[in-house]
Amino acid sequence: MGRGKIEIKRIENSTNRQVTFSKRRNGIIKKAREISVLCDAQVSVVIFSSSGKMSEYCSPSTSLSKMLEKYQQNSGRRLWDAKHENLSAEIDRVKKENDNMQIELRHLKGEDLNSLNPKELIPIEEALQNGLTNVRDKQMDYLKMLKKNESLLEEENKRLSYILQHHQQMAMNGNVRDMELGYHQKDRDYPSQMPMAFRVQPIQPNLQEDKQ
Repeated sequence: MGRGKIEIKRIENSTNRQVTFSKRRNGIIKKAREISVLCDAQVSVVIFSSSGKMSEYCSPSTSLSKMLEKYQQNSGRRLWDAKHENLSAEIDRVKKENDNMQIELRHLKGEDLNSLNPKELIPIEEALQNGLTNVRDKQMDYLKMLKKNESLLEEENKRLSYILQHHQQMAMNGNVRDMELGYHQKDRDYPSQMPMAFRVQPIQPNLQEDKQ
């Protein structure tokens, strides 16, 4: 018993619609892959679901952008508006300018000079001389800055040394005064002890009188 023919119309049930979309999408991508391999064809498929989710397949031997360019050339239809064309032209201009700058940089490094004539070598020589002058000026500015910093460091070192010596001198003077005060204090204490020794002697008994 064969399968019944399905009427081609929108499936109202959202669940059934999603299931059918997934099955048929996978089938289309499978067929696209098969025809690309079996027939050596360039195939590109882009599918958007009702929710906006994208699925795509492109033959390994090409890319989607190349396929679109081919389509535009063969169909005669313009896929890009003037804004995109201007943007593409600007990108090409920037790439070309970058290539030229890379060539000039190699020339300034002394590379690929064999293809240049004497007139083309003159501006390169001038640019190198100007660059050398600027480098030397920068080096001189750097050396001047180092000497200035060295002078400032020497002055700061002298100032700190003077402060340190001043503090050491003050500390030494303070120790000397403390020693002098200690000596004076001992001199005052010593005479006060001497009379007591003499006062103690008269109180002692006369041993000779006791013997008599």
